[in-house]
Amino acid sequence: MAVAPSKPTRGPIGRERLRSLYVEPERTDLELDWGAVEFHDVFKIYEAGEARTVALRGLDLRIERRELVAVIGPSGSGKSTFLALAAALDTPSAGEVRCLGHSLAALDDLELASYRAREVALVFQADNLWPALSAHENVATALRLAGISEPGRRASEALAAFGLAAREHLRPGALSGGEQQRVAIAAAAARRVPLVLADELTGELDQGNERIVLRALGELRESYGATVVLVTHSEQVAATADRVIQLRDGKVTA
Repeated sequence: MAVAPSKPTRGPIGRERLRSLYVEPERTDLELDWGAVEFHDVFKIYEAGEARTVALRGLDLRIERRELVAVIGPSGSGKSTFLALAAALDTPSAGEVRCLGHSLAALDDLELASYRAREVALVFQADNLWPALSAHENVATALRLAGISEPGRRASEALAAFGLAAREHLRPGALSGGEQQRVAIAAAAARRVPLVLADELTGELDQGNERIVLRALGELRESYGATVVLVTHSEQVAATADRVIQLRDGKVTA
């Protein structure tokens, strides 16, 4: 929700007062105990003219490696902003975002590109795939962009692992919604990414396809060792996760 700018002496979210209280503790090289995803006192404010939209308000959370976590909350609670920051597609206004042992603010452009290509996969409800390419070509292209060898073989193996061997030569338009999402999940598996961020992945699927896609996400964790974060509006979908994180007004609710 857009809010009018506050005066410096009123309200905690004016630019003059926007300051994270998080301070990076000193740690030795042996203290490699970072989780898969960590947000420390993270703020995100979007500005459009005189209006400000406060998406995150001092968000603190930690997701452990190989967890399958559901993030739920109403529209406007900060879920999409959280995903964009974890995927390094945006930067916080204040605070610290760490993923897979990286402080994302400390990475240069080349390191950020490598992180996006090799370590994280963002899977959307729709528009996951290049429409002019077959399922096999979609996965193989993602592997080539990540600099991974033998993309053709690995693409075929991943598609077969997710029950799509007979469909790999079809373009996305000839696949069902659930099949398209499984192709995107297969691409994440083929890349061996340690972090998968899924945005409302089952929102437009029937119950049968929803169960298939959720099993595929579970397989990413069980067989490929990935941390899976699933943003959803559905409490039924959230119930399949190891843990549920609820956001409201840009913060974790108790």
